[in-house]
Amino acid sequence: MLPAFVGVVAAVCAVAGLLAAGYRAAGIVVPVAGVAFLALVVTAAVRHGRPDARRRLGYYTPDELIELDTQELALAVARMLRRDGWRVRLVPAPDRPRLCARDAAGRRIDVAFRPVAEPLPDEDAPHPHAHRGGQVSPLRLVVHRGVFTARDIRWARRERTIRLLDGSALRRWAAGARLDDLLSQDR
Repeated sequence: MLPAFVGVVAAVCAVAGLLAAGYRAAGIVVPVAGVAFLALVVTAAVRHGRPDARRRLGYYTPDELIELDTQELALAVARMLRRDGWRVRLVPAPDRPRLCARDAAGRRIDVAFRPVAEPLPDEDAPHPHAHRGGQVSPLRLVVHRGVFTARDIRWARRERTIRLLDGSALRRWAAGARLDDLLSQDR
């Protein structure tokens, strides 16, 4: 506790000394501008550190991920995709959410969510969204907060356009890792 207090006192004294030196050198403009700048920095730091602001930017803690239901997890994944530079839209699905995303390079990704005790992704109903232009089929990403079984992993390897994102990779992504980096480690 004492070292932290000493550090804060030293920082405050250093800032006050800089403002006083600026006042002597250039007049009242330097301390006023300095105080305004410090107020702006402190306000931005406090706002960015708040959980709601952090989540809107696409950063989640492991505890926050555990508490999300499937709809909220879809929103979290959409925010993380946007953070990584993807344009995202929700695809209407009667049973559970799906996302379609496109990045600046034109790559497409379809995201499906697999809750616990659900059938394999190849046993799901076919993807309801038809992509335009007859382009190559997009990458399918299956997100699951748990661990995929060996059967799931064999199925995904057979299907060349499918990637599985399990709980540990999801936590790394939510902490700030880029999706491209996680997917390149997968294969």
